[in-house]
Amino acid sequence: MTKRIALIAMALAALAIAAAYASAFLQGGAPGWAPWLMALGIPTILLAVMVLGAARDGRVGRLAFPFAFSFLVLAAGFCLAVALPEDAGAGAPLYLGLPLRAAIVIYGIGLFPIVVLPIAYALTFAEQTLNAADLERVRLAGEAWAREKAAATQRPAEPSAPAPAAEPEPALPGARA
Repeated sequence: MTKRIALIAMALAALAIAAAYASAFLQGGAPGWAPWLMALGIPTILLAVMVLGAARDGRVGRLAFPFAFSFLVLAAGFCLAVALPEDAGAGAPLYLGLPLRAAIVIYGIGLFPIVVLPIAYALTFAEQTLNAADLERVRLAGEAWAREKAAATQRPAEPSAPAPAAEPEPALPGARA
């Protein structure tokens, strides 16, 4: 169920992002709703991709909180950047060398996931990665696939064509017959 919801969210977010981009081609430019679609579509599609990548047995486990927190921070950052009034120009205050909107995008939206999400994945690594039973199941599936592929590629020899003469095997490796 988790993967289905994530796929639906991803599709809806992709449509929202596409609509925001397509609205730029409207006569008179993009309407006022376009940046909001983009501001909500981007964090939604990022969350959906994270959920699809981390879901095991239909759940994301302890990663649900970091994912939800990341979504909220990203959505709030994008929405805040869209909602803020235009900068005052050259006299506007700088935050770590950037105007407020750029600081929100770079520090809040850009650097935040780089710090928080790797820590969340590291803390849940043991329960989110493949265990011995999963590896055995993957190995058996690979062997079954290889057997099916080998059986499908084997063809009976045509009776009208003579089989090529096989060379005798040398007695020692590297020796010539």
